[in-house]
Amino acid sequence: MLPENPATDIEAAAVPDYLISTYEWAYVTPRAVRIFERQWLVNLILWGNYARLSGLALDALGANLDGRTLQVACVYGDLTVRLHARHAPQGQLDVVDVLPVQIGNLARKISVAGLPASAVGIHQADSSALPFAAGYYDRVLLFFLLHEQPEAVRRETLAEAFRVLKPGGRLVIVDYHRPRAWNPLRGVMLGVLAALEPFALDLWRQEIAAWFPERPASVRKRILFGGLYQVVEVVR
Repeated sequence: MLPENPATDIEAAAVPDYLISTYEWAYVTPRAVRIFERQWLVNLILWGNYARLSGLALDALGANLDGRTLQVACVYGDLTVRLHARHAPQGQLDVVDVLPVQIGNLARKISVAGLPASAVGIHQADSSALPFAAGYYDRVLLFFLLHEQPEAVRRETLAEAFRVLKPGGRLVIVDYHRPRAWNPLRGVMLGVLAALEPFALDLWRQEIAAWFPERPASVRKRILFGGLYQVVEVVR
């Protein structure tokens, strides 16, 4: 029997300094949310690949989800609403984010989609210190999160994702990857990421699996769009 979910008993996490100093322009303020919460803009930022990448993430999690699912970090666009639609009536979807403005934005999107507030459990928490018991979730999703974190935080986030995932559970990661040498966007993305998302270049230099806290049962990695993106499916 799985332990009760303790999230509602945990004090809200403080916003990390690195997030404020590096990503205030994109996530931290209401102004950022007003600018970036546009499906067409998110798709443009991903060079037209938002639907494809989010669809691959959802397919990797499954078509009819029962049990418990955790999405770590709110995501601009309709990913969470589409993820909820894949849940069986008895399934549970939780989302965590450390930013209050992102929590509020997701609650608004759920309401606009016509879902009751109780459809998705939304918790303010740091991905590097999740307020859930070990083995609580059947599956965990990290969608374009790891590239936003310094290496030490990235390691802690992955360690927490593994910890809350039950043995045999599935972890799906979608993020940036080192483009092929022939990719015409390689130079453009190198400049963009160096200027705006400096931690992302770690994913150009290192395999995500190098930061795993343990050796999983299996890992499947796919690269897309000339190597610029990767989808990693892990069975713990």
